[in-house]
Amino acid sequence: MDHFRLIDGELHAEDVPLSRIAAEVGTPVYVYSRATLERHARVFREGLAPIVEQGGPEPLIAFAVKSNPNLAVLRVLAREGYGADVVSGGELVRALAAGMPAERIVFSGVGKTRAELQLGLDRRIGQFNIESSEEGRELAALADGQGLTAQATLRINPDVDAKTHAKISTGKAENKFGIPLIRARETFAELAALGGLHLRGVAVHIGSQLLDLEPLETAFAKVGQLVADLRADGHTITHVDLGGGLGVPYRAGENPPSPADYGAMVARVTRDWGVHLAFEPGRVIAGNAGVLLTRVVRVKRGGNGPPFVIVDAAMNDLARPALYGAWHDFDAVRPSGERMTANVVGPICETGDTFATDRDCDALQSGDLAVFRTAGAYGATMASSYNSRGFVAETMVDGARYAVVADRIAADVIMDAERVPDFLQD
Repeated sequence: MDHFRLIDGELHAEDVPLSRIAAEVGTPVYVYSRATLERHARVFREGLAPIVEQGGPEPLIAFAVKSNPNLAVLRVLAREGYGADVVSGGELVRALAAGMPAERIVFSGVGKTRAELQLGLDRRIGQFNIESSEEGRELAALADGQGLTAQATLRINPDVDAKTHAKISTGKAENKFGIPLIRARETFAELAALGGLHLRGVAVHIGSQLLDLEPLETAFAKVGQLVADLRADGHTITHVDLGGGLGVPYRAGENPPSPADYGAMVARVTRDWGVHLAFEPGRVIAGNAGVLLTRVVRVKRGGNGPPFVIVDAAMNDLARPALYGAWHDFDAVRPSGERMTANVVGPICETGDTFATDRDCDALQSGDLAVFRTAGAYGATMASSYNSRGFVAETMVDGARYAVVADRIAADVIMDAERVPDFLQD
């Protein structure tokens, strides 16, 4: 459920008509709903209740900052008690700036630099998810040299097909993430012996936009066996990070597992583990909490096919369709009740700047407003300035009010950061 609905024939975000935001902020613009973010955060936490009910400690829920790093979004989730899963030094700084406590920050990612490891140590974050023996040795040496102890888990690659898009699958043997399961015990033993490192458990994350619990359960079962094997080897295992990946419905007919279904499965699989669990939800929290509001530039007659509905949003504002062939529902802000079949495209000089082909959608004409739905995750965060277009603005609605939470950055402002060297001056 989200809080984008028709009121008196016009699409609103909570109680704010989207036409008002378009008039006052311009288009394209991202619109986030605070109420939806809060609802999703609470529903996910409630889904994990069986874990606590069977005697387990309260799990850590660390929002995947990569899905939407906007400070206002992070602040909403911080107030809901969420921590942060970060994959760069920049995301770590954002999480702290938004009020997420350092001890509730988990640093993931396969390519942490020495400077980023040091930043995590300096800020005393709660956990590093180590992705290689090389990274573990470097972190241990940094920490030990400063008289510190880094809290860490070892991320393992269980070689499980997440049955999602290949570019967002992270748990197969050919993916770059984690330690292969067959080398997990020897790598754990090597790193656990190092000073400066408290290797207290394991982590796993097999991919994003999962629509089936079976791959997750398969991966978690492998993790459970590894935990037992590591304990048999004499290691103390107190923490397991089960990652994220729950999908959201982008189109009719998609029926991803609910947080309640997920929580019940996790409680059953982990019943005897005796560990602190951590989770890294992203899309399932933010996806349906945002839309990309756009205006139709013109409708252009096609060749032998449907007309082109050309909108002022483009692949630099919302990259998922061009990058993954992803689907986003496309709806008029003031639907007339009439329908059309159209190719929905942006103004970028790339054929790949196509949001939809042969799409049955609301009838639209030049000047009409429309939205790409389910754009609250992996939307603005993946934006670029390709074709010297500026960066898209972001807004957040709270009941009958809204605020700009990220300014539109114009192309000339971006150009101000560039320099023509002296040797090219006349």
